[in-house]
Amino acid sequence: MISPDNPFASASELPYRLPPFDRITGEHYRPAFEAGIAEQVEQVRAIADNPEPPTFDNTVVALERSGELLGRVSMVFFNLTSSDTTPELQQLQAEIAPKLSAHRDAIHLDKKLFARITELYEKRDSLDLDPESAWLLERYHVDFVRAGAALGEAEQDRLRALNEELSTLSTRFQEHLLAEGNDLAVVVDTAEELAGLSADTVAAAAEAATARGLDGQYVLKLSLPTQQPALASLENRAVRERLHGASVSRGKRGNEHDNSELIIKIAHLRAERAALMGYPNHAAYVISDETARTADAALGLLERLAPAAVTNANAEALELQQQIDAEGGEFSLEPWDWAFYAEKVRKARFDIDEAALRPYFELERVLVDGVFFAASKLYGLSFTERHDLPKYHPEVRIFEVFDADGTGLGLFLGDYYARDSKRGGAWMNNFVEQAGLRDERSVVVNNLNIIRPPEGEPTLLTFDEVVTAFHEFGHALHGLLSDVRYPKFSGPNVPRDFVEYPSQVNEMWLLWPEVLANYAKHHRTGEPLPQHLVDKLLESQQYGEGYSTTEYLAASLLDQAWHTISAEDRITDAAAFEAEALRKAGVAVPTVPPRYQSSYFAHIFSGGYSAGYYSYIWSEVLDAESVEWFRENGGLTRENGDHFRRELLARGGSIDPMTAFRNFRGRDPEIDPLLKRRGLTGA
Repeated sequence: MISPDNPFASASELPYRLPPFDRITGEHYRPAFEAGIAEQVEQVRAIADNPEPPTFDNTVVALERSGELLGRVSMVFFNLTSSDTTPELQQLQAEIAPKLSAHRDAIHLDKKLFARITELYEKRDSLDLDPESAWLLERYHVDFVRAGAALGEAEQDRLRALNEELSTLSTRFQEHLLAEGNDLAVVVDTAEELAGLSADTVAAAAEAATARGLDGQYVLKLSLPTQQPALASLENRAVRERLHGASVSRGKRGNEHDNSELIIKIAHLRAERAALMGYPNHAAYVISDETARTADAALGLLERLAPAAVTNANAEALELQQQIDAEGGEFSLEPWDWAFYAEKVRKARFDIDEAALRPYFELERVLVDGVFFAASKLYGLSFTERHDLPKYHPEVRIFEVFDADGTGLGLFLGDYYARDSKRGGAWMNNFVEQAGLRDERSVVVNNLNIIRPPEGEPTLLTFDEVVTAFHEFGHALHGLLSDVRYPKFSGPNVPRDFVEYPSQVNEMWLLWPEVLANYAKHHRTGEPLPQHLVDKLLESQQYGEGYSTTEYLAASLLDQAWHTISAEDRITDAAAFEAEALRKAGVAVPTVPPRYQSSYFAHIFSGGYSAGYYSYIWSEVLDAESVEWFRENGGLTRENGDHFRRELLARGGSIDPMTAFRNFRGRDPEIDPLLKRRGLTGA
């Protein structure tokens, strides 16, 4: 039993069932997890043992209704272990992750329950179900089969053990990476060593040092990707090299947080599990249920793009070396030099200085006058900040979101600043998922990792951070505009290689003239971003695509290499495996390391992207097509937004995703718009 005083014991009474963060403490999670698991076990047992013949309502809908307590505590707990963790939460996560894995297996491997679902599935054509319900039944049957429900008893026992161990290892990887990121933050002694960085960035580095007891020094924190933002501005080459070296050494220093053996073990166990399920490798298993359908299709797209991307990257490298030589630099281009000299070339060619742009990209204006403004123009949404609702961290902001007719759609939480308790990167999560069955609307959160400026100073974003703000809000819209009956289909609960598509489409509005003019204003003078800079920004969009495409493809191909090994393959050296995989794929460019190297590739070893990092470029095919459609049909209009909302965003996972795309676009996707966008027309 769970105490009625536990905040998770019953549904929140706050607006939109926002979790009561002001009442939740660390001691509440364990009893809520234990009670939530026990409650769902009892609910599922009642469904499986029901003496009545199986019906859609007493079996499938009943499963959708089960586990509400477990869902409440899980949503909060796993959001906070990513965005504001503590040693207490980390310890509990290590304990609870394998238990949750075992619990999921207990449901999916229940023979009586699977028999009821199978009986319904086999007579599905005679059940007279509406389309969403019919799709739900099909998805349940697919999910149970893919979870091993049709395996023999011995195979199921081994599957349970594999899932439990993989859950434990993935949690350990995440803990190691957080510790490594904090340990490897670069400390410098003088402000002179940070020449080239903006004054607020230097001040933030000083504050970060003070927070660590290093008064008078400066700390540069690490972001998740290989390429660190400060490398574009740091004039001191030695500091650049130290920063890059810290980035690429994460998880492979031979210390207690080394991930080398961990990732080999994870890859081997995934390969064994795939073989158990009847697949040649983990990638084949994962992608068979994505829109790509086969690992060969996903790999084929990556391999088609790689040669042209590498050719472009090599051409860019020559140009950067010429810049170095012209300045009298007696050294060869290295990875820690690329961003610095690319910025110089960009500035010379397009007269664009990233530092000169930042005063026009102040966070409040980007968010309210940019991100929210575009959503209001497209979908008729309005946003009201709520200062009366509890937050899980003081930096979080909460907005109530209203539809065009004034109906409340849900809550949007913005958590924009980096901190030691937050993992790197940017992401969207749910605290509450929209579902008509439960009469619930969405509560969603966007997390970014912007360096907080000194107290009283404005938060000025880089252009890349502006892109990220629009991108992550695209995910938020997928959640907020969801209009489905069943929780399983809510918002971005779609195949992994489809989930990035709506968020990528939302990026198009950041440079749309009406939107840009509304938010890109100097934070002190209010003057708009000069038109010549706008023109140059648009003109420069394809510059550097060789580098960015190659670093992305290298990571994607590395992901495929790890996950196309068979159960019989044996890897003994993670670094050697990575080097050979990149060489074999033709993307071993010394000056262009992968966006993520294996030892800190959180997407695939502790996130949900194993064998699925290709999803970004796969989704971008659909994105580029959709951008073309918007441009052909008048751009930023309510009519266009409503069409995209109706056919895609509102449908969530309640329809086959490619059917949803065809309903929106009017035909199957083509790759040409993507090739044109990335300058890969020779691919």
